[in-house]
Amino acid sequence: MAVAWIGNRETLVERAAAHAAALLGSSRCPVFSLDTDIHGTRAAIALAERVGAAYDHADGAAVSREVALFTDKGAMTVAPGETRRRADVVVIVGELPQIHHQFVGELAETVPDLSAKNQREIFLVGSNETSAPRLSNGRTATLLSCGEAGLGATLAALRAQWRGRQASQPVSNFDDFAKALEAAHFPVFLFSGDATEGLALEMLQGLISDLNRKSRASGLHLPASENGWGSALASTWMTGFPLRTGFAHGFPEFDPWRYDVARMIAAGEADLHLRISSSIVQPQKKRNRMALIALAKTHEPVAGAAVTIAIGEAGVDHQAVVYSSRTGSLRSVDARAASELPSAATVIRLVASHVSAEAALPC
Repeated sequence: MAVAWIGNRETLVERAAAHAAALLGSSRCPVFSLDTDIHGTRAAIALAERVGAAYDHADGAAVSREVALFTDKGAMTVAPGETRRRADVVVIVGELPQIHHQFVGELAETVPDLSAKNQREIFLVGSNETSAPRLSNGRTATLLSCGEAGLGATLAALRAQWRGRQASQPVSNFDDFAKALEAAHFPVFLFSGDATEGLALEMLQGLISDLNRKSRASGLHLPASENGWGSALASTWMTGFPLRTGFAHGFPEFDPWRYDVARMIAAGEADLHLRISSSIVQPQKKRNRMALIALAKTHEPVAGAAVTIAIGEAGVDHQAVVYSSRTGSLRSVDARAASELPSAATVIRLVASHVSAEAALPC
């Protein structure tokens, strides 16, 4: 089975890695897009440091919103296990990624330690069009909405009404929400940056802060991408900064606008793009003749790529360490269908072995 290509020509992995290294060495502004496990992220950041690259998650916008909440504003959060055990009122804020729907369903099926009733009370904050995860026994979440108003405006109105102030458009079912909070021992708000803007996330934290003036409440961060959040954590412990960090000057610099890889490609700033992901996506539109190096789970060369090397999927083709939103920490996963495809970390280290450690950094 072919696992490496230079252009459309099949080749040995060693030769493809050497060609990729040559492209990286000659690049003046390389950028990396990551969607990989912890070991792949660590290898990619080490390579980025060597070649002076900037790196971001493949879906950088959502992860960046979540990172900004913690770096700019701060948040009161709780672990998933504590939520399962103690949260008697659960508030779903906006639409959550599909990967978290099973967890929400489990919350609806179980009874917390602190509940005075036999079930949790579940609310959904959003517009009338907001879809909620499926709950058990035909239950539905009580909608807190300001009609067609956006999530940020709805949270602002909810916060104002809770403080006893007027809102231009009252929140539906607010009285039920207020009664539930008055009786609650531990309300928890579930949120994600997937479909939630940064200002809405800040408004949510303001509401949680208001609730803690007289009682207690917290939030549970359910990341837009588990791989993305794992990469953000790995980047932080390796460089001191989260994703959207660059090594253009030989040391790590964090700038969420400047090192937004999607923006850099669209603006024609990058001349080489290394994309690391088990999935295949269409190449992003670009202004210049940017070279593409694709590490993906594929049986054929990626369209438009100068180099394609097939990699396995973490937890499927090989063992991996990944971030788990079910535990709020890293965990080791076994290969569900082990194959001979190499891991992203293995291929990246092979490419790095062909890059001169003394290569001149981009200006």
